[in-house]
Amino acid sequence: MNLVYSDPQGNVFDHPDFLALGRNAEMITEILEDELIPLPEGATLVSLPFTRPVGIDAETGEMKLLEGDYHAVGALLPQGFTRLLLPGYIKSDKTKALPLFGYTAVVWKEDGFYVAARLTDNPYFWNPVHCDPDELEVEVKRLVAKYPENRLYAHLSNCALGYECLTASNTFLQRWEGAVPVSYSCNAGCFGCISEQPDESGFVAPQTRMNFKPKVEEITQIMLEHLRTPDSIISFGQGCEGEPSTQAVLIIDAIKRVREQTKMGYININTNAGLTDHIRGIVDAGLDLMRVSTISALDDHYNAYYKPRAYTLKNVEKSLRYATDKGVITSINYLVFPGVTDREEEVEAMIEFVRRTGLKLIQMRNLNIDPESYLSIIPKAQGELLGMKQMIEIFEQELPDVVIGSYSHTPKFYTSDRTLAPIL
Repeated sequence: MNLVYSDPQGNVFDHPDFLALGRNAEMITEILEDELIPLPEGATLVSLPFTRPVGIDAETGEMKLLEGDYHAVGALLPQGFTRLLLPGYIKSDKTKALPLFGYTAVVWKEDGFYVAARLTDNPYFWNPVHCDPDELEVEVKRLVAKYPENRLYAHLSNCALGYECLTASNTFLQRWEGAVPVSYSCNAGCFGCISEQPDESGFVAPQTRMNFKPKVEEITQIMLEHLRTPDSIISFGQGCEGEPSTQAVLIIDAIKRVREQTKMGYININTNAGLTDHIRGIVDAGLDLMRVSTISALDDHYNAYYKPRAYTLKNVEKSLRYATDKGVITSINYLVFPGVTDREEEVEAMIEFVRRTGLKLIQMRNLNIDPESYLSIIPKAQGELLGMKQMIEIFEQELPDVVIGSYSHTPKFYTSDRTLAPIL
């Protein structure tokens, strides 16, 4: 397993005399064979700026920095794959933060690149190669022309064509899970927010948040266009917006209007679920699916990352329990990070949280963050580091009725054999 590294021009090399290492939070660690899979289709190799690669000298067995002007290399995984280890590196400039991506350890073996990761869901639907750019451009032009006064279609056109957001692209291609953003405000101040960062954060948000309040008519037009097949999903709560439930009045009205005209497809919300009263109203209006974003089931860790405004993790739990009791299929968007999510105390707390809330699905999402910055704001580990692979195996053993996946599914998925073959 050779060390992979890059030069300042971005050329990637493998080192014949250095074995690759990974990181589990601060700890640089050996990469095991059973943690590796071939580099998935749709993955991208990236150079980590202001870092130095670390490996094992195969001759001496010593851990060494690679000498010279070289950078560590990581892989950015497509949806459906869960990172098990970070790349092995040391920062050459500790004052600088890495861009907000989910860096995964990558090695070179005899037959190609491998990554420390696990397949956790069917990657087909979120693989960029299945989004034809020419077809997308045609469909964007068609729907924007059909609804020239609809600001949401104009907004989503930039998300699809500019940011290459696959959920926004689905909205125009009228397939699978599509996006309908509604909120310009948020009741949390997430440390790793991808749509809005304060100037002093040191991060650059990779997306621009929407800056207008849509009309109910704009929302319902998108919903009715998308909900044309039995397995279609339309989702409130996107990376280009704040917390959708802050616009509960709009959402409730839109759901009721749409359901008066069609029973087709499923309505989903991606939410932090902190506004329990708002969530109850949305559920009662006819919600089908709810995915709740969380990073931990421990208050101190949750609060350090989300910086919730006028709500607590207990509110999140109440929202999930209410939705579950009303027949909504509930899941969590679990932001996972090697060396943190796999701490003994984190695993134990999450198992109990899942049991109390009646979740159907844990969606594993690789946290896009600068590791050092993240580790500096959260509580220190209290128990043993189990490793991400063992953590997933514990979840599977302790929560046999809960699916470990990576993204939302329609209800029939839960009555199928849960293979990774295409479901929609």
